[in-house]
Amino acid sequence: MLKIGLTGGIGSGKSIVGRAFEMMGIPIYVADNEAKRLMVSDAELQNLLVSRFGDQIYDSNFNLNRELLAEIVFNDSEALKDINSIVHPAVRKDFIRWCEQHSQTPYVIQESAIIFDSGLYKNFDKIITVAAEDEIRIQRVMERDSISRELIVERMRSQLPESVRIEKADFVIYNNTELILPQIERIDKQIRSLVNK
Repeated sequence: MLKIGLTGGIGSGKSIVGRAFEMMGIPIYVADNEAKRLMVSDAELQNLLVSRFGDQIYDSNFNLNRELLAEIVFNDSEALKDINSIVHPAVRKDFIRWCEQHSQTPYVIQESAIIFDSGLYKNFDKIITVAAEDEIRIQRVMERDSISRELIVERMRSQLPESVRIEKADFVIYNNTELILPQIERIDKQIRSLVNK
């Protein structure tokens, strides 16, 4: 079984691409969702987070105060490094366990915006990048999240440049005005041919 990374910048459409692969029967592990789940269900991870960020990040029922945590980490680059160094190993361990449950499939996909930024790319056999023009990405996120253009541009600047993701990827899905399903089907065939070698 191959492990495939699926990445792309904010608003690129990586989640839509992930859902399309899922509809084709490929198991998808959405790292952001699983990290959120682990932060409220994994006692060891919770203890590490509390010891670094204080017990105010959880309420009495151990519900995570996401707003407070986001405020802490996005205003302090050291705090952001710390949360990543705490959460990423837990997600990596969970992904390995999850892969074992899906060992009968030809390949699995982990969707994560920070595959290249974080060094996660080393854990995958191949990487798919979803790319789209900046203006298209900005419009998508403004419609989806109802946030300002300035905030989106700021987030885009904090991510790896699109050109770098494209250069490092094994496969690129262009999601501007192109149809994505034919691109996904072509990549699926190429990955399956690698599995069968």
